[in-house]
Amino acid sequence: MQIQILCVGKLKERYWREAVAEYEKRLTRYARVTIQEVPDESTPENLSPLQCQQVMDAEGRRLLDRMRPDTYVVALDGRGKQLDSEAFAQSLQERMMDGRTLCLVIGGSLGLSQQVRDRADRMLSLGAMTFPHQMVRIMLLEQIYRGFRILRGEPYHK
Repeated sequence: MQIQILCVGKLKERYWREAVAEYEKRLTRYARVTIQEVPDESTPENLSPLQCQQVMDAEGRRLLDRMRPDTYVVALDGRGKQLDSEAFAQSLQERMMDGRTLCLVIGGSLGLSQQVRDRADRMLSLGAMTFPHQMVRIMLLEQIYRGFRILRGEPYHK
């Protein structure tokens, strides 16, 4: 299975990069996972709603430019559906069966543009709480790893 993770911004801190590297290593036996980063926009404090929209739109255009038309796109967004790990594993199974590349999209600190949400085949939420987008990358990789372990009947922490 081929999985593309599109993210806004780079991971600057070493501990985030090390966590990503660990999950990338673990996932090599299950899928071909690529992570592509697009530049984030500067977001000073006290942006107006219009400026926030402009930031999300600029980041969204960069994300959309990296999506192929034939991919199945899942946007991570607080308005999306929440799944438990077993249901997420089942959604991975469905994507494996259709043979399309799975593209998971993580927005920047302000979220995703409407254009990216419109392009998504599905919206997924990791929960009602707000998380830093750097942490979301790790949480998503962990859930992908857990999902494959569930599908293969391998032990995982419940």
